[in-house]
Amino acid sequence: MGADRKIRLSVLFLSVMLAVSLAGCKDKDAGDIPPNPNSDVISPAVVANNNAYKDKYNPEVTVTTAWGVDPELKFKNGESIEQNVATRWAKEMFGIEIQTLWSITDTNGAFGTKLRLALSSGQEMPDIVTIGTADTAVAQDLIDSGLYAEVGELFDAYASSTWKEAMAQDPDVWNPYSRGDRKMGLPVLDYAYNHDYILWYRQDWLDKLHLQVPATMEELEKVMEAFKAHNPDGLAPDQVIPLSIGFKSTMSTWMGDPSWIFGAYGALPDQWNTGPDGKLEFGSVNPAIAQGLAKLREWHSKGYIPQEAALWDENKTAEPAVAGIAGIIPGPYWMSGWPLKDTLQNVPGAVWTPGVIPAGPDGTVMRHGTPFSNGVTLISKAMKHPEAFFTYENYLFDNFAAPQTGSGLENGLFAGYDYELSASGKMLPSDKISGGYVNSIRYLLVRDGARIPYAQLQAMLNLADGKEPSTRLEKDIAVNYGKSTPAAAKLLLQQKDKSHKDMFTGPATETMKSRLDYLNNLENEVFSAIIYGVQPLAAFDDFVASWRAGGGEQITREVNEWYNTVKSEENEAGTVH
Repeated sequence: MGADRKIRLSVLFLSVMLAVSLAGCKDKDAGDIPPNPNSDVISPAVVANNNAYKDKYNPEVTVTTAWGVDPELKFKNGESIEQNVATRWAKEMFGIEIQTLWSITDTNGAFGTKLRLALSSGQEMPDIVTIGTADTAVAQDLIDSGLYAEVGELFDAYASSTWKEAMAQDPDVWNPYSRGDRKMGLPVLDYAYNHDYILWYRQDWLDKLHLQVPATMEELEKVMEAFKAHNPDGLAPDQVIPLSIGFKSTMSTWMGDPSWIFGAYGALPDQWNTGPDGKLEFGSVNPAIAQGLAKLREWHSKGYIPQEAALWDENKTAEPAVAGIAGIIPGPYWMSGWPLKDTLQNVPGAVWTPGVIPAGPDGTVMRHGTPFSNGVTLISKAMKHPEAFFTYENYLFDNFAAPQTGSGLENGLFAGYDYELSASGKMLPSDKISGGYVNSIRYLLVRDGARIPYAQLQAMLNLADGKEPSTRLEKDIAVNYGKSTPAAAKLLLQQKDKSHKDMFTGPATETMKSRLDYLNNLENEVFSAIIYGVQPLAAFDDFVASWRAGGGEQITREVNEWYNTVKSEENEAGTVH
């Protein structure tokens, strides 16, 4: 048994003894005082009276959940999201029976819609539910419903030191799911810089045209013109997409992202940035955005970006790159493994290379930064054994996120599913797994299992510096990622100071709840109309006025009221935001 668990059991034993002692001293005529049904807190001491933290439960405990199943998620051996290798593992390893209340294929927001329906109709709600950032508004509704517990005390009492240290790498991850000093949900940690982006170029095209990876916007335009007018693969100009981007619903995304174009002029759209006065401002109404719109308008008219860019989401922007008709695509450092590796199936000899984000006319470079979380896990107040979730998740943090040799998970989660070893003990590429690779990590109660934010990037840097792969992450990167991925990660960090996270990390403000959808739709319509030449560039000023009058000005006040409280707390703690 690990030291963390011994300490927890000792603490909980003392809690039990104290509770028994107090019970003996209680006025016998007073009767038992029932717990406050309106309290958000599940006290660890109360939990301990019934069932202290265990490595394995006997008798078994039941944990209910609900699933939004990615339509791309695969199953094998006759399994399903309800019954599979991960649910068997939880039962055999921990004595935890995972019971599915319902599941739904998560297309077009179906999971969030189903959760809302279950909540509004009074259906039984799951003990544990993990909700991704696409359904942030639903997560906030569940928090505000009063059905889900404050988790701060539970986390303090039961989380392992590995998990706590991982969470401490960015304390801001708690902000969206907090109400004052009450932590109402457990942030799902993601890898640091995981969706920050660089630009990927067809190196074979550059070589044939005797061009270098551009460092400035001016150089980039020359490259795009050459890719289109003098395509080295013999493609006609109207067949080539020099720069594959899309902005179907936002100007700030993770693949095919156009926000760096605005960043070249000093503003990032669709996020809250720190203004010259130290207050937060919404990037999309900064005057510099007009320059970015003008540049996109010019590039659209010249055919440098897709004619259908306003209709393209992230996955769509990858299609011309994989088909071999796009020369440049913005995206994460790991894209050489997926989807760009598939370009070779269509264009043998195609080579992609990473490049820094080109600088604007005055040398400015800005890209949007990746938050260190990608969702939240909520714990129901009605859950009989909330400490059991920590038994489950602690194991994943201690043995999967940061596995030691001999932990059993140092190569992956489930042999024959997400990894397989050769006869000599070497990790096989995922496409060589018997019966096919499945991302069984997505069968777990928490998406991606458990991640320590800086772990993957550190593994990338180790490999880029010539280290032989030895850890799970290093071996996975070496075998399954594109060969240029470690170098791309190192390149990404060359512009680390150009990465700007959304500075508003709190829950939706009151006015956001009623006006944000309208304002987002307004922005999307006006920006697309300007880029397509349907409206003049002057329409941007009209948009700013409408945005402010339509609720944006009030939202800005509310955002800064929140920001002032965060700065005050950090000043008291002696930290810098």
